[in-house]
Amino acid sequence: MFLTKIQKLSISTKIILGYLPIFLVMILITIVALSSLNEANSTSKNIIEHDIVLLEAANNMLDSLLAQESYGRRYLILDSQEILGLFWQRSQEFDMLVSRIQALTESHDIPSKQLLILHNEFNNLYKDRLKNIGNKSSIITKEYDAKIKSKLDELIALIQMMMLNVKKNQNQMIIKNSDAGLKAFRITFILSSLGIILGIGAAALTTRDIARSIQQLKLATNEISKGRFNHIPDVTAQDELGELANAFIKMAHRLASLEEANLNANPLTRLPGGIAIENVLKNRLAANKSVTFCLLDIDNFKSFNDHYGYAAGNEIIKTTAKIIEKTTAEYGTNDDFVGHIGGDDFALLTTIGRYKKLCTHIIEGFDKKIVDFYNNKDRANGYILGETRQGKKIKFPIMSISIAVVVSNKEKRQISHIEIGEIAAELKEHAKKISGSVFIVNRRKK
Repeated sequence: MFLTKIQKLSISTKIILGYLPIFLVMILITIVALSSLNEANSTSKNIIEHDIVLLEAANNMLDSLLAQESYGRRYLILDSQEILGLFWQRSQEFDMLVSRIQALTESHDIPSKQLLILHNEFNNLYKDRLKNIGNKSSIITKEYDAKIKSKLDELIALIQMMMLNVKKNQNQMIIKNSDAGLKAFRITFILSSLGIILGIGAAALTTRDIARSIQQLKLATNEISKGRFNHIPDVTAQDELGELANAFIKMAHRLASLEEANLNANPLTRLPGGIAIENVLKNRLAANKSVTFCLLDIDNFKSFNDHYGYAAGNEIIKTTAKIIEKTTAEYGTNDDFVGHIGGDDFALLTTIGRYKKLCTHIIEGFDKKIVDFYNNKDRANGYILGETRQGKKIKFPIMSISIAVVVSNKEKRQISHIEIGEIAAELKEHAKKISGSVFIVNRRKK
């Protein structure tokens, strides 16, 4: 009870109470400690309120730019004024994000003017391309497309360079914070040693608590600077050091999520990609847990995409992702994991006790929703009428979903993530030969 009350006291009060006989020495300790804390808090605040904002803005700029390019390509194909409006809306979003970056007090040499110039050139190229939309000359079309792609690549490279510079600045600030913490630790330790010699036994407890907290924060700073964002500083104090430790934890979680989003997320669905799926699967197998891996694939997706266009195909992919996520949220647990391998392939990691309910409800949701993407004629017919390369008429059924389920029992022979992938791929081929939406299961018996 007494120790809890002591932990809630501010550092200044602790020092005054602990070092009363040598008050002048304790004042110096307070100045050093608070100065170091202020510098560390200032650095952490700058990272959270400035660098992370820059990274978020850069990621959003990439999204807006790629979305603008996507709408531009769709407009060239569909000639829809609504799509053209979305094209210019994304263009405005990009410019607003650049303006937001310009408004930050510390620029870190952000090339905002160059971004605006390149983006304006990119828009002008599209304007010229749109003026020649009726021109059937493949040479002119290829020339414009090449210029647009070159300008797009130049913009993306500039944004990525900006993100790299911001991350370098983050690392420098974190290292600087680490040095400041180490310096504060050494000074505090020296002065505290003198206080112990001259003062009372309570001073030893106070300085030991402060020293431990600073050491933990120093260690946390070093770990975060090396990219180990899951490190949590072991600081039990509820004073300024405890608040700083909480700030470190929040900063580390935010940096980890931004890093994962930047490297692994699928740009269309924002679900974790192949690398993340593989890592989660390997970790669960390494922990000797029972793993149930579900590989989901949309049947007849290519024929739909060819018939209705890739824009409609993208909507199918996003809708399927939402169905899987919603079903997992309703009938699964927080331990279940949903990922997007790519294209129309998804992955779901769950347990043997939940996969039947999850697969059943995913199929129900998919079959119920998928018919809304067909026109009345194709919906009434129950198929899309197409042609082979030889001109032969062929019927493509309404899309369905095939799910290959691989159950790995922890009590059986250890199985690798590669074997699970191979089994799932083989099961998927069998499932796709079955009419309609199905899930088939492979239970390991060896």
